[in-house]
Amino acid sequence: MIEDLFFLERQAYRDSLLHHLDARVKILVTFAVIIAIVAVPYSSVVFGAAGILFLFFLALWAVSRISPVVYLKRLLAIAPLWGVIILFQIFIRNRYYTEYHAIALLPLGVSIYAESVQFACILAAKFLVSLSFIILLSVTTKPQDLLQGAGRLGLPAEFALALGMMIRYLFVFGYIYRKVNEALSTRCFSPLDAALPYRYRIRQLGYAIGTLFLRSYEQGERVYTSMCCRGYGRHSHLVFEKKPLTNVEWGFLSLSLSVAAGAAICAFLMS
Repeated sequence: MIEDLFFLERQAYRDSLLHHLDARVKILVTFAVIIAIVAVPYSSVVFGAAGILFLFFLALWAVSRISPVVYLKRLLAIAPLWGVIILFQIFIRNRYYTEYHAIALLPLGVSIYAESVQFACILAAKFLVSLSFIILLSVTTKPQDLLQGAGRLGLPAEFALALGMMIRYLFVFGYIYRKVNEALSTRCFSPLDAALPYRYRIRQLGYAIGTLFLRSYEQGERVYTSMCCRGYGRHSHLVFEKKPLTNVEWGFLSLSLSVAAGAAICAFLMS
């Protein structure tokens, strides 16, 4: 998991037109697409709007010059969460249909309905489009640029400061975890090694977790003391200088918002 975090960070430092865009533009485009696909009514017209937005996503992903494997890994990593939500929809009678036709009868009185399967597919299309653009935003924008973009868009100073600390020390925590893990590996310890006694493995893992916690706590204490020595207080906040968008960024933002709005409007007209 920690290695995936570092791998995701490296993708944001690649060189492409999409990587060089201002973070505010990518944040606004992501929110616009999510609002557009969520606003489309729960009917079969969702598939048309989702198809247009997903093709737009594929075009942007091609511009980013990132391997499709990265996208598939990120999507599969969160598949258990949204996959379970979608799977349970096929057993539920929701309020978007008045008549239901059972296509399969399971034990314990559980039935699978054709309308519920259709609703699950509609929900999957909405999830897929929304998550795809979130993944695109995360792999093409550096965390610090993302924070600065959100701050320039009006994110409260308190939230910006808290998120800035989290982003900075998330990777410090990752490095500490890597050092502890390497120390265990050099001593030929593996928690999955069946040759070692179970109680011994649990005890060593407890020592490792305790060491990780103590190092993180001490690091946080040192950082907080250093910040106080440099004038940090409860009224401190991050300051983001003003940065105007270029003509290219304005053009891309206008095009993206037009695509998102056009897909939603077409879906409404078809419904």
